[in-house]
Amino acid sequence: MKGNGGRRGGGGGGGGSGNEKYRNPCLTMHQPWASLLIHGIKRIEGRSWPAPLTGRLWIHAASKIPDPETIKAMENFYREIYAVNGITDIKFPEHYPVSRLLGCVEVVGCLKNEELVCWQEVPESVRLEGLTNFCWLCENPQKLLIPFEMRGYQGVYNLEKKIYEGALRGLTPVEGPLPVKFPLPDPYNPLSLKPGSISSSCRTLEVGKSGSVDAAIAGARAAATQFSNKNGSWHTIKEKREPIRKNEIVDGRENADTNRKSEAIRTHIPEMRNLVSRPGSSKVHLKG
Repeated sequence: MKGNGGRRGGGGGGGGSGNEKYRNPCLTMHQPWASLLIHGIKRIEGRSWPAPLTGRLWIHAASKIPDPETIKAMENFYREIYAVNGITDIKFPEHYPVSRLLGCVEVVGCLKNEELVCWQEVPESVRLEGLTNFCWLCENPQKLLIPFEMRGYQGVYNLEKKIYEGALRGLTPVEGPLPVKFPLPDPYNPLSLKPGSISSSCRTLEVGKSGSVDAAIAGARAAATQFSNKNGSWHTIKEKREPIRKNEIVDGRENADTNRKSEAIRTHIPEMRNLVSRPGSSKVHLKG
């Protein structure tokens, strides 16, 4: 990993804020978002919940094979927003592997969407990535020369020690199209990039947006929500599944009462189980 000048929170086994809970933290993501992050193209990981840590975060690709239309929409989104900064030569991944540990990034902080889109100290293309409630700020991507096959889990979880030790030896740095070093609000506090730390008083996002950028953003939003719309609302369907095993991938969010709801549904409408429970299926929270 590239040196951080001692200003960042960790970067080893998940050091920094949250390291008391996570030893070797990992996040499962859908493709193509997982590979775009590891290749340094995607610099903001969007979530509905704030980042629970700073430091190294391993990235695992979920088992769902991405549709060609989804890949096309997301690649077009990044072509358009990078063009705002004058960058037109983007080397996208040749493949988007699934059920694999891909590499890691360094999470250096987290901001609310309204803060990121007003942050004049970062490139315009970064601000255009702010499409979700919370924006995890990612630097220093590294990819595995040989991605490890493994299953993922819900939310942020710890890699098994053997997987972590093997993966650590197979990392190589990645240079994205426009690497970003996110400036700290407090240079003496490596944990100062947190929700509420950046002014969000700007009236509009002053970037050279065009109709093609707007269309690309709309396409990215549609790609991120397709899993909710296919075969009905995902938020409705997920309550009709079998009871969730411990750490099973669901939606990337806590769902403490799902087992209770699933039990009630099995009692009253058992025929629904065949519609929504498929062997080997898994779900994770999407973010674009």
